[in-house]
Amino acid sequence: MNPNARPGAPMSGPNQMPNGAAQNFEQPVAYDQQGRPLYAHPPQQQQDQTMYLARPYNPPEEQVPPEIAAKAEESRKKYPNLNLSEGEYVLAAVGRHPIGLIQIWGVIAVLMLVFGAAYAFLFANPDSSSILSSVQNIHQLQLLGGVMLGFFFLLFCLGGMIATYVYNNNKFYLTNESVIQEIQTSLFSKHEQTASLGSIEDASYTQTGIIPMFLDYGVIRLSTPGDETTYTFTYVSHPKEHIANLNNAVEDFKNGRPVKAITSMGNHN
Repeated sequence: MNPNARPGAPMSGPNQMPNGAAQNFEQPVAYDQQGRPLYAHPPQQQQDQTMYLARPYNPPEEQVPPEIAAKAEESRKKYPNLNLSEGEYVLAAVGRHPIGLIQIWGVIAVLMLVFGAAYAFLFANPDSSSILSSVQNIHQLQLLGGVMLGFFFLLFCLGGMIATYVYNNNKFYLTNESVIQEIQTSLFSKHEQTASLGSIEDASYTQTGIIPMFLDYGVIRLSTPGDETTYTFTYVSHPKEHIANLNNAVEDFKNGRPVKAITSMGNHN
């Protein structure tokens, strides 16, 4: 209630008079102590302070610097098997140590020697062999044995080539954005694992035994959060230096710095 209102003056709300008629804002609603009329003001609506910003339906793509784009294009040509994103390029391609190939072909060589020794014992001097001394047509048996020996030798060589192909197709790539591991388990079984540099929590290596220490190869392990996924890459040459390069790349990536090129090791295909 207005304390300056004159007794008996009609009172009203902001929109209506007491009798329900529409408020006339040009008529006085009260008077001050000097008798001057006081007028009502129309109610003011509260203005909406919400701001709306228009966003384009298709936001502009982030421009890749020319030097980064050139490196990415070079990596796509050199490694067409990799699914690289725009602006992603390979810093290091790590292959397996040759010690694995020595083991593969060493086993094959032992098998060939065993089968060759067995053939020589049975067929080279049939007269001294108690097993073949009673056989009438020894020459045909020798021919059959030689054919079987050649077949096994061919089979061993084919198995060695397949094992070599599978072994060499296991690779480990470090890019400026991620780590990519190509895993070949058999001639017709291959898959790829990718981990972003930002998701890698731990990167370590192990070397167990005299030979791995002497020849400088070992196992690299990477772990990511969440489901505790662990990536393992075996028979890695110079694992300590590769882990140092990887940790530097992860640190640069997580701190928003450009990932530096690998200069100390180079690529190992």
